[in-house]
Formats: sequence, C-alpha cells, structure tokens
Amino acid sequence: MQYKPYIKLFFGTLFSIILSFQVSASSLPEYTTEVAENVYSYGNPNMGYFSMFVVTEKGVAVFETVNTQHSQGMLAAIQKVTNKPIRKVFHSHNHWDHSSGGKVFQDVGAKTIAHHQAYEWMVNNPNPDMSIPSKFWKGTRKDIKMGDTTIELHYLGMNHGLGMTVFVLPKKRIAYIADLVTPNRVLFTIVPDFNIKPFVASLKKIESLDFDKAVYSHSHASPFEAKSWVTTTHEFISDIRSAIFAEFGKGTPFGQIPTVIDLPKYNGLAMYNEWLHMNVWRIMLDDVMGPFPWTPPHKFNARKSHHKHERHND
Repeated sequence: MQYKPYIKLFFGTLFSIILSFQVSASSLPEYTTEVAENVYSYGNPNMGYFSMFVVTEKGVAVFETVNTQHSQGMLAAIQKVTNKPIRKVFHSHNHWDHSSGGKVFQDVGAKTIAHHQAYEWMVNNPNPDMSIPSKFWKGTRKDIKMGDTTIELHYLGMNHGLGMTVFVLPKKRIAYIADLVTPNRVLFTIVPDFNIKPFVASLKKIESLDFDKAVYSHSHASPFEAKSWVTTTHEFISDIRSAIFAEFGKGTPFGQIPTVIDLPKYNGLAMYNEWLHMNVWRIMLDDVMGPFPWTPPHKFNARKSHHKHERHND
C-alpha cells in the first residue's frame, strides 16, 4: 500500500511528458515538421517543394528559398519556432524554381549564399522573383560553423543545373538534397538539365557522404527519407542503360526502344507509366549524342559578370 503514492506520481509524470510532447508537436506551424532536434522540414505537399531549416545557438540556417510565397510561409514558421535571427540562407543550385524568394530573408538581415557557378548564372539570368545572392563560395567543399553546428557544403560537379550543392549536418547525420533524388518516383519527365554521366558519378559521391537520412526538395513519400533512395536512383539509371543496350543488341529500331522497355522492379514508383519512356529517351540520347548540357571549366570573374551588383565573397 505504501507504494501507491509513488505509482500515482510515476504515471502522472509519464502522462505529463506524453501530453507535453503531443502539445509541442501539434503546436508546430503549418507544413513544418521537426525531423530531428532543432532540424525542421518546411513545405506544402500540394506545392511539391520542401526546404529545411536548422536552429543553432548562433541563429538559424535555411536551405532552399524556392519562391517568395514559399519563403514568406517559411519565415513565418521559423519565427513561430524560435526568436533567434536568421543568419544564413543556402541555395542548392541556379534554377529559378529553387533559387527565387531570397529577398524575403535578405530583408530580415540574412545572407543568402550560392556556389559561384549558380551565382554567375543568377547574375546573368535575372528573374523578377529571384534576388542576387549576398555571397558566393568556390571549390568543391566548404564547412561553415554556426556555434557548435557544422554545415558541410559539397559541390559534386556538373550533374544538374549549375553549382548544385548537397548540404550535410554531420552531427545530426542529416543531409539536404535538391532535385538529384526524389524518393518513390522515377526521374522527372525528360530529365531536364541533367548531364547523365556526371549525375551518376554525383550519386556515387553522395552515397559516400556520412549521413543516414535527408530532407529531399521533392518527394512522393515524406520529405524526410532514408539515404537508400540515393542508391535506388543510381540503380534505376543503371538498369535503364542496361535495358537500352540490350535492345541495341537485339536490333530494335531506335525510335521503338523507349516504348518496349519495361522495368517491373520499379513499377511501384510514382509516375512510372507516365514518365518511364521519357526517362529512357533522355538517357539513350545522352549515350548516342554525348553528354549534354556541358560547359568548359573556366575561371570565374565576379567583377566582369557582376559589375552592376554589389557582391560579397565569403
């Protein structure tokens, strides 16, 4: 009988903890999910884009602005999660549908950052919803410290667009990956602006990076998924190429190959029936015509390409 008060206290405390967790989870802003301690995904599933933000002791880091509407919603979400200032905002690559909306964060004092190849393209291809990044970085690897949080920036070469960067939080073992991998879906339509061989090489490099799960900018599962989707994407491309060369060996007419290839291993992926033949066309053309798009390596001249804009080199 003497244990009854302690039993009541134990279950009362347990109930309070559970209730506190439920209230905390339910009080997160709309379209916001805490995927690890102080690491959040943000995005309206109906719009198809997901970003990530990290709350550190030195402020907030944001990954992927997408557009003004998306960034305004994410800014509001961040301000509900924390009162810490937003310090750094990272662009994954150059494409307008990912790199727009940066002014929303610049207006609250954040520095927007892109790889110099993306930066140069953004300077020379203006869009009303896209602002020029505050800073650029060069090379294939850069580590940025925000208090006790390290952010790894990995440029993996000419895979998709320009300046494509994969971000890793080593202590959390979490990455942010844009466009290169979309969980539970085949490749996007005609695989636009992908150079296939460097794309595959980049997937192999991502497989070697030290993380377990990632927030993916697009997903037909949840935005926070396992690293294994990188391997699945790599294998999918390899299997398409094998099937193409098998048809070459059979003498199948070139124009019929995309219509006869079937890969049952992947028929559960979203858009398999709608886009597989487009994926085959794109990979086949790359094998026949040679890699495209492609630009030669060159020395970046920020002064020449951006003489009308103030720029800050980090």
